[in-house]
Amino acid sequence: MTIPAYRAVRALSRFLLWLFYRRIDVVGRERIPERGGVIIAANHHNSLVDAMLILVTLPRPVTVLAKAPLFRHPLIGPWLRMMGAVPVHRRAEAGDDPRRNDEMFAAAIEALRAGGAILIFPEGTTQPQPILMPLRTGAARLALGAERAMAGEGHAPILPVGMVFHDPGTFRSASVQITIGNPLPTADLVAAHHDRPEEAVRAITARLTQAIGVRIVEAQDQYTLDLLAVLERAWREEAARRGEPEPAPGDAAAYALAWKQRVMRAAGYLGAREPDRVAEVRHRVEVYKSHLDEVGIAGEQLGQPYTAKRVVSYVVTNVLWLALGLPLACWGIVSHAAPYWLTGEIAKQLGTTSEEEATDKMAVGLVMFPILLALEGWLVWRFVGGGALLLFVLLIVPSGLLALVWRERLGRFLRQARAFFWFLADRGLHRRLLEERRALVGELRELADRVPPEVLAADRATDAR
Repeated sequence: MTIPAYRAVRALSRFLLWLFYRRIDVVGRERIPERGGVIIAANHHNSLVDAMLILVTLPRPVTVLAKAPLFRHPLIGPWLRMMGAVPVHRRAEAGDDPRRNDEMFAAAIEALRAGGAILIFPEGTTQPQPILMPLRTGAARLALGAERAMAGEGHAPILPVGMVFHDPGTFRSASVQITIGNPLPTADLVAAHHDRPEEAVRAITARLTQAIGVRIVEAQDQYTLDLLAVLERAWREEAARRGEPEPAPGDAAAYALAWKQRVMRAAGYLGAREPDRVAEVRHRVEVYKSHLDEVGIAGEQLGQPYTAKRVVSYVVTNVLWLALGLPLACWGIVSHAAPYWLTGEIAKQLGTTSEEEATDKMAVGLVMFPILLALEGWLVWRFVGGGALLLFVLLIVPSGLLALVWRERLGRFLRQARAFFWFLADRGLHRRLLEERRALVGELRELADRVPPEVLAADRATDAR
């Protein structure tokens, strides 16, 4: 793929991800080498979106290695070819010749030798649950092959990357945290590779498993991750109330990740010894979350007074903003309603799995939106005229973007209004929710004291079991 084509694919990927995801946080961006061969090894839970996220995160061109059957997928295949991905042929897939991997490895090693960046998902497959599957040895073999090819003139480090998703398949609700680690230390194993090649490959793969594992939060399902996020916010809010020091703004995401990992390690340890008590804490988190959702309030708002000045300022600002944006937002909603609805319906008919949901919605939308918007434009020209068509074309993008922002702001305003009316109807509501949060965090602190420090310091939650 040429540089202009790659830049076009990267720009399109950036736009689609910005459109689909509510938030994308990147931790450790400074660890990305500016030049030289590098192998990016990441966990794999969200189909093609994982590769898109790495493409837009790294400021340099990346060659993606993907399993060969994906190139035959009607939606994913064209995307992979657009981004210049290279197929990996495995014995497990019928119709694929694993002998062709020799050519793939040779080309990848040559690219690394020339200073390129290779992206590989060493789990070898994508799956929806937030756990790390056993890693295959491809990344280790690439690194050792590049070392041999460079003959002491350099090396291609392995850069571990962890991705943690929340609500990954839901438009404008999904979020992801990408954590980039330090290059994997392999110098000692490279030296041992000549005498014990398979042992060196297994050792590098084991180190990579550990390096990726400490940069993700492993749980049995996405729902558990959602509950964990609620618990982390409650802990942080109670810490602020107690006057405990807060992490620096730039360290907040890394701090939250480390906190969640410690909780999952503690849960693994206590779950084997006090399963009933762990289950009870989980139930209390669910109840607390349901109470916040029912009222429509965020935890950090508990205890904040509803002064007349604050309420009036909030209402006036939002009503004025919503009113001024209403005409263009309405046009954006109307003109984009058909392609938005049809994209969702087609994605459902495809039998989309949870790890493919975001990918399929983006791919279908990339086809359906231009077709249906072009049809709408033709109808405007046919029945209203050329001037109306010009106005339609000029407004189609800004009206669509404003419609997104307008609807999200309206949703926040309505939630705040619901929370305010709950407060008026029940003046003791905030106090009871605060007490519920304090009791929940107090229980968590008590449980934490029952976990040995070496368990909380373990590298992965599975080590504590």
